[in-house]
Amino acid sequence: MKNNRNAFLDALFKNLTRTFAFFVFILLGAIMVSLIYGSRESIAEYGLAFLWTNDWDPVQNVYGALVPIMGTLLTSLIALAIAVPVSFGIAMFLTELSPVWLRRPLGTAIEMLAAIPSIIYGMWGLFVFVPIFQQYIQPHIIDAFEGVPVLGDIFGGPPFGIGVFTAGLILSIMVIPFITAVMRDVFELVPSMLKESAYGLGSTTWEVVWKVVLPYTKTGVIGGIMLGLGRALGETMAVTFVIGNAFTLPASIFSPSNSIASALANEFNEAGGMQKSALLELGLILFLITTVVLALSKLLLLRLAKGEGTSH
Repeated sequence: MKNNRNAFLDALFKNLTRTFAFFVFILLGAIMVSLIYGSRESIAEYGLAFLWTNDWDPVQNVYGALVPIMGTLLTSLIALAIAVPVSFGIAMFLTELSPVWLRRPLGTAIEMLAAIPSIIYGMWGLFVFVPIFQQYIQPHIIDAFEGVPVLGDIFGGPPFGIGVFTAGLILSIMVIPFITAVMRDVFELVPSMLKESAYGLGSTTWEVVWKVVLPYTKTGVIGGIMLGLGRALGETMAVTFVIGNAFTLPASIFSPSNSIASALANEFNEAGGMQKSALLELGLILFLITTVVLALSKLLLLRLAKGEGTSH
């Protein structure tokens, strides 16, 4: 009797956990189906041309996704370009160079950045950082690169303060805690014997990091970077405050533009008809971009894991 009861409980537990696991796939499928259904009018009207059309005119009822897509990708790339080296430096300092008494309070301070609501970052960016950047920093950067081929175009334009670069910078501050936490945790997993052996052979701290720590933890490091990228792609309120919300392709990284998330935040509440359908298609595009990024990162992690322990 007891065995039958245990077998029943085991089967119940197995099926219950299986249901929870499949519920995730059902939820993702339901979200995707609802986005496709909601954007059916826009898909039927514009087709694939919606992706490379840069017009967004509610008055003329003409919509295109190029500007929000470019804004989303550019701000996320700028955020990673700033956050990855900073996070790497923080994680390396915490695990290799920091005094023991400083590790816990410094690590706690970094983690507290993740607890700050995104709207606070946006307000700080708009009311504190933007005026300082516009008046004291951006003009000097523009003057420094004026007339320089390529760089003069990238860092050109009037000093608005708000724009793609500002949004990317605010995003980088937001994703630093996530990337740092993952890097720190995987760096701490490196066996002390490996590092001590390298130091015993006369390696410097940088050589130990570059030739021992990073090769051992490359899978986790890339996973942390991809986690930060996923966070940056979908951020809404902080970007909405500082990106400028202009449906124009940015002429430089200092130009105002728009992102998918900020476009949805600004217009969805008052949208209807074709505009609402176009906004839902923007949401579908963001969903697909995030899915593709995470899928590619998973494939890369699998390849790295498969190649670990082999000689090249």
